[in-house]
Amino acid sequence: MMCVVTGAAGFIGSHLCERLLADGHAVTGIDCFTAYYPRPVKERNLAGLLGRPTFSFREIDLSAGVPADVVAGAEWVFHLAAMPGLTRSWLDFDTYNRHNLTATHRLLEALKGSPTLKRLIYASTSSVYGKYASGDETLPTRPSSPYGITKLASEQLCRVYGDEFGVPVVVLRYFSVYGPRQRPEMGYHLFIHAILTGRAITLTGDGLQVRGNTYVADCVEATIRATQAMPGETFNLGGGELVTVLEVLRKLERITGKSVTIERHAPRPGDQLATGADVTKLSRHIGWKPTTGIDEGLARQVEWQRSLLG
Repeated sequence: MMCVVTGAAGFIGSHLCERLLADGHAVTGIDCFTAYYPRPVKERNLAGLLGRPTFSFREIDLSAGVPADVVAGAEWVFHLAAMPGLTRSWLDFDTYNRHNLTATHRLLEALKGSPTLKRLIYASTSSVYGKYASGDETLPTRPSSPYGITKLASEQLCRVYGDEFGVPVVVLRYFSVYGPRQRPEMGYHLFIHAILTGRAITLTGDGLQVRGNTYVADCVEATIRATQAMPGETFNLGGGELVTVLEVLRKLERITGKSVTIERHAPRPGDQLATGADVTKLSRHIGWKPTTGIDEGLARQVEWQRSLLG
């Protein structure tokens, strides 16, 4: 297949590109290197992709428009590009609106009427459900942050383009993805870095927040299999193994052999208190189930972060 992956230099996007190439597909990666985290981190993610004969890369800001040649002939398009993060979305709504909603609109416009497109996979988020995101796809969508609002609005835009113009969209709502290359501001990355460098962990809230954790390889597997789902469907994508933040810290103590020092802070506005994906629908439609447990996945992420420290 001729594939396009937006957000190709990101955490999940780079893993997805590698897997598609390993499966024999041709991939065009797109990224605009927003200032959300340092560019060298994304360049490191891309290092294993550049130079491969069936991979090409374009540095493009989708919100400014999508050149026709970039998506010409594309059969599978995976739209992972977005401005992530709950906290910062309260401070810079225009940027979130631009990179999440406007960028999605420009991509949909570029794909509208494509004679080759078989599936557009839109990567959404459990944040569309709000503070309590445990259950199946019938949960009410009540985002508790501007980030969640822009992602839900993008879902609706995809639906409209599917209904009115036949764009074959499948929506995946990702739940708490972790593993090697996790973004440096994400919780598990911060926890592991603090433990390995002997620093205190900053814990917002009481630590009893519940997370359903999805290992990145499981996320990538489901994302690719979703190309076989019927257009117009929306699926939760999660690991199914629920743990509290404090339980994660205890697991990291066992894995690293180091004690954790915790500095407690007030909860963040809009932070999710409980997430847990019921993936029954996804399993029924594409035959997918997560295979990596939280202990195994955390151990792999610890090993990767150790390698970064030398």
